[in-house]
Order: sequence, then structure tokens, then C-alpha cells
Amino acid sequence: MTTVAPSLDDLVRRTAERLGARRRGAVVVGAVRGGRSALHGADPGTLFEIGSVTKTFTALTLARLAVRGTVGLDQPLRDLLPRDITLPERGGEAVRLVHLACHTSGLPRLPRGLLPRGLFRTDPYAGCTGEFLLDGLRRTRLRSVPGTRFHYSNLGAGLLGLALARRTGTDYDALVRAEVCRPLGMTDTRVVLDPGRAARLAGGHSRTGRPRPPWHLAALAGAGGLHSTVPDLLALARAHIDPAPGELAEAVALTRATAHRVNARAAVHPGWISADLPRGRHRTLFHSGGTGGYRSLLAVAPGHRAAVVVLSADARSVDRPGLDLLARIVDAGPDPDPVPAATGA
Repeated sequence: MTTVAPSLDDLVRRTAERLGARRRGAVVVGAVRGGRSALHGADPGTLFEIGSVTKTFTALTLARLAVRGTVGLDQPLRDLLPRDITLPERGGEAVRLVHLACHTSGLPRLPRGLLPRGLFRTDPYAGCTGEFLLDGLRRTRLRSVPGTRFHYSNLGAGLLGLALARRTGTDYDALVRAEVCRPLGMTDTRVVLDPGRAARLAGGHSRTGRPRPPWHLAALAGAGGLHSTVPDLLALARAHIDPAPGELAEAVALTRATAHRVNARAAVHPGWISADLPRGRHRTLFHSGGTGGYRSLLAVAPGHRAAVVVLSADARSVDRPGLDLLARIVDAGPDPDPVPAATGA
């Protein structure tokens, strides 16, 4: 007996139904495989806080500016900040932009002065102004020599977004929309929501199902301040699978070619972690995100031209179901091409 593999649409629908049945908040699941796509769950126009998936946008913006020559990957961060800001160094090595994008700067995870008073607030990063971040750098020690070790740093990613905005004379929100969102036709991805989009923002929930207020990341927006939809993030995924020729394709290739090995199985790239996931069967680029009431996952298997996006207005992780969905999509293989309708003579 021949077993028929489930279609892309079936796999996405089943994942959305399972997640939706267990969570208080809205859930949307989407995927692409080759030229096909599927999306299930809440209304596709529903917006979510995407947390650290924002870092993929910050890194791609860096790569686009590097391809254009506006900045260099190896350019020291101090070149993009006010001259009176004293930046920490270690081992005679300065913090460079690529270090911020790959979490190898040696900077701590959070800004100096945020703990312990900040993280127990309902909106913990709202006070992270540019002045607060830069002032904290004067009192910050690096954990390692820049470029030598992986230490995940929201501070580093936020400083990267802030520095790129300063260099281009704009703010982070406008910069990402110009460099990434508009070229890819992503109409709903932004930091600040206008009234119409704010009305489409799903209400966030804690792990126990209690309503949670939105977060505002202020000058740390480059680390996790964006809102987005599944259709928009699928457009970003497609750009990493089949980028159109031109500057954007060069920027994607630059993020892929730039890597710091974390261990035998994983590496960090600007904006991405790459690993043989799940269960060591195929190379995956991924990033997850989380804020007070939301969780997100963007995962891409470039060699199979497949990707998965999961957005949830609930603080429980979506990493495992999202990566399992990607594995099932890859294992199922591409959907058969539709049979053309017969035409009469």
C-alpha cells in the first residue's frame, strides 16, 4: 500500500490547531516549501511582538549598508558613536560591528544599570534611552576579547541598531523599513504601530494565561522592538531562500558567509544561529524571540527551500513545535505540482 505524504497545508494546519488548543492568545503558523506556501491560525493580518527575531532585521540592515559601503563589518563601533563616549576594550581589541551582529563583542547580555530594578517591571526596557545605554558603556567591562567567544547580548544588538541609525541620520524604525521592509513588500513590520495596526495587535498573555501589556524597547529596539505578521516574516524567509539578484542578494550572502563557530554542531551568523536541526538531519538557520506576552520563531532550511514562522500571543515557547514542523515539511518533500485542468477541443 502506498502512503501519501501529508501536504504542506495539512502540516501547517495541524501545528496551528495543536498550538491554538493549548494557548490563551492568538497563534498564526506559516510555512513555505519551494514556490508553495500555507498559513493557518488566527487572521493573517494579526500583529505580534516578535522579540529577538528583530535581530535578523538588524543584521540584514547592517549587511545592506556594508554592501553599499556606508559602513564596514569590521568597522569599530566607536566610529559610529559620539566622540565623548568611552567604549570598553579588552586584549587591545575594539568592539566591531560584526561582533555586535554575531554576539562576540564580549558585552553583557543586558545594559549596565538595568538589573535589578528594570526586569521586574511590566515594561522592563522602556527606560533604555540612548543616553542610558551610552552612559552605561563607560562602566561596562567586556566578558571576553571581542571576536573570540559567543556571549548572547541584547545590549550588543540594541547598540548595533542605534549606531546604524545614527550613521544614516534616521531612527531604527525608519531605517529597517527602508532597508528591509519596503524592498520585500513587508507592509506591517515596524516598531511603532499606527492606530490601525495597533487595533490588529494580538493581546499578549503570560505562561499562565494572564493578559500582559506590550513592551517598548526604546533605544534597544534593534534587539527586539519590532512587531510583525506571519505573511511579512514569510517574505523575509523567502529572501533568504531565493533572494532576487542585486544588492539584497549580496547582503543575504554576506550574512550567510560571515560566521563564528560556537561548537561542533552550531555557528552564529549576523542575525542567525545555524545548526543541524532537528535531530541533525538538515542545516537550519533560525532565531526565536520572546517578550512579556509573546513568543516567535523564524526558521529556514535553505538547502530544501523551506521555512517556518510561528507567532504566538502567549509566553510559552514555540521553538519545538516550529522546528518539528520544519522537519516534517522537509521529510515530506515538495508537494506535487497541481494537475492542469483539461481543456476541450
